[in-house]
Formats: sequence, C-alpha cells, structure tokens
Amino acid sequence: MSETPPENPDFDAMTRDIAEVPAVEVIVTVAVNLMSAAAVKLGLSEEGEKYKDLDEARKLITGLAGLLDASATEISSFHAAPLRDGLKSLQLAFREASVVPDEPGQGPGEKYTGPVYG
Repeated sequence: MSETPPENPDFDAMTRDIAEVPAVEVIVTVAVNLMSAAAVKLGLSEEGEKYKDLDEARKLITGLAGLLDASATEISSFHAAPLRDGLKSLQLAFREASVVPDEPGQGPGEKYTGPVYG
C-alpha cells in the first residue's frame, strides 16, 4: 500500500532539515544537478538525442559557470576542482555538439571561465 503525501507539508521540519546542511554541501549539490541537467540537454544520456536541446544546455552551463565563479572563495579546492573539470568537459562537449561552434571565449559560461580549448 502506498502512502499519499500529506495535504499540508511540514514546512517547519523541512526548514530544520535544510538548516542542518552546510552551505558548501548545498552549493555542491546544486552544481552537480546543473551538471547532470546540462549533460542530458547535450544528448549525453542513455537516450541521447531524445532530450538534446543545445539552447537549454547553454543556459545550464552558463548558470553552472556563474555559480562556480561566485562561490570559488567559499568552497575549498577539494570541492571546486572536480566541479571545474566537469564544467570544462561540458563546455567542450557543447562545442563538439554545435553545428556552428562558438569562437573560444564566446561559448557557454566562458565569460566566467575564460576561453576553453580542447
């Protein structure tokens, strides 16, 4: 038997739960979600072309780059380095997937990261 969600969610409990999560963990979680969504929109998921949408991928990659740029001093290099590597991989994948690739420095998120070369 499945449980149905309550009519009124317990916002106080949800607030307490999020209050216990360190800011770095929230930032990293959001970054990983952006990376995952961008990968899907680049057609890198199992279903590939079905969800490919380069316009949406551009927005997600730019958002990820902005988040990482803004939070660089707040999160340690332990957390930031793999996220930056993932971002660069997404930027390169975007360039590869584009019919007419952006010039270096003009791709998604490159106003925050600088030009990305393969």
